[in-house]
Amino acid sequence: MGMFLSKHQTPPPLPPPEELYHQKPRLLSDSILDIPYQNVDDDYKIGKELGRGKFAITTICKEKSTGKKYACKSIPKRRLVTDSEKQHLKKEVRIMEHLNGQKNVVELKKVYEDSRFVHLIMEYCEGGELYDKMKSKGNYSEKIAAQIISSIMKVVYSLHFMGVMHRDLKPENFLLSKRGIFGFLPCYADYTKLKAIDFGLSAYIDEGEPNQEKVGTAFYVAPEVLRRQGYGKEVDIWSAGVILYMLLTGVPPFYGDDEKEIFHAILRADPDMKNYPWPDISKNAKELVMKMLTVDPKKRPTAAEVLNDKWLAENGVATNNPIDDEFLVRMKHFRAMNKFQRFALKVIADIIPEEELEGLKTMFRNMATDEDQNVTREELEKSLVRRGSNLGKDNIKMIAEAADADGNGLIDCKEFMTAMMNFQKLYKEEHLLKAFERFDKDNNKRISKEELKLMLKEYKMGDDATIENIISEIRVNADGEITYEEFCEMIKS
Repeated sequence: MGMFLSKHQTPPPLPPPEELYHQKPRLLSDSILDIPYQNVDDDYKIGKELGRGKFAITTICKEKSTGKKYACKSIPKRRLVTDSEKQHLKKEVRIMEHLNGQKNVVELKKVYEDSRFVHLIMEYCEGGELYDKMKSKGNYSEKIAAQIISSIMKVVYSLHFMGVMHRDLKPENFLLSKRGIFGFLPCYADYTKLKAIDFGLSAYIDEGEPNQEKVGTAFYVAPEVLRRQGYGKEVDIWSAGVILYMLLTGVPPFYGDDEKEIFHAILRADPDMKNYPWPDISKNAKELVMKMLTVDPKKRPTAAEVLNDKWLAENGVATNNPIDDEFLVRMKHFRAMNKFQRFALKVIADIIPEEELEGLKTMFRNMATDEDQNVTREELEKSLVRRGSNLGKDNIKMIAEAADADGNGLIDCKEFMTAMMNFQKLYKEEHLLKAFERFDKDNNKRISKEELKLMLKEYKMGDDATIENIISEIRVNADGEITYEEFCEMIKS
């Protein structure tokens, strides 16, 4: 992973893999993630090492119950020296949970913590790192380079849409999902399905408050990060531009014998675009590289604009925006629910800890334009178009109607979060149980119709007729009450 460029602490060395999984129990006072301690080797059998970085070691593991392969990223807690490093690990986990379901991001399956380690169980990508392919291949043809940068920009588009900037984009942080035909050879690798990893330096995008942390990896860091002048998501476009330059030439645009010289080269921002192989590279490819490496971040293209660049079209790369399909799927799923199910999810959203909702709140804040933090249908349409969406008016109308749970013509933050939330998060056992307890006013382990009415009125879900209509949709047992098992089944059905 990258690093805080202003810090040069050397943490203790990483342990060998065999020490990662057999730990003695210790008090929970040492917990970083505030979750119950569990031994990862109860559920997974560890395999060979895949790689190691400054803070973590990654291994293959196999789920004992299914035999399915995953990657396990293990972080020794003693390497997290400062409170800032511990907070960044917590944020990495939250961001990965927020991004779960994105096709362009490695899925986080489960998190374990014990007395000495935090283990992240993640989707296993058998194709390996993009960096290894680039190192053995050198420079690529324009057609393959366009395919790769298109995959990278689909990742960037998804992240920015979800309110996240990666801040450490580099070839090492992209994995190939599949090997492809003769996948061990770069020319036969499948570059169409790259997935982003390592969100240890990622941050939520706050368009009203630029970031100033000096983080990243030397070759790929944007000049505004080095100047500490305040920056936003445009840093990811710069880093992707560096990768595109390397794909076309086989060398980085900004080079030096040490970090200091590299930073000076980045601040000069005068990459060689005249010598070999540039005379053989097309004008449109050069123009895209120059646009992405524009010093003024406001003049850089957005991820959507890069995806729609004429050079990609010339090389036969599809320009569909990756978030549109998933956005529609989530909203159609939400719209298909009955009124009680939507209401129950709203209650669950109230129960989920604030830090787990930070990503969705960031998304909504970046869409809302008024002080009341409400979004009209027209504002939603403009916001989606501004982010490069091609959903069209009919789909946006459907999304707005689905999200507007109380039918007042406005979408508030809670309605947006409920509609957009990953259902894995909503259906967690602890969330469902707390929601049931909130309905169960007399604590008799059953929800009566009277208790339903009280909750519906508490949440201002309409007049008496509307409330009776919602209750009439609910299937109850013979005694007219709902058990916890029935409650869970009704929500998930």
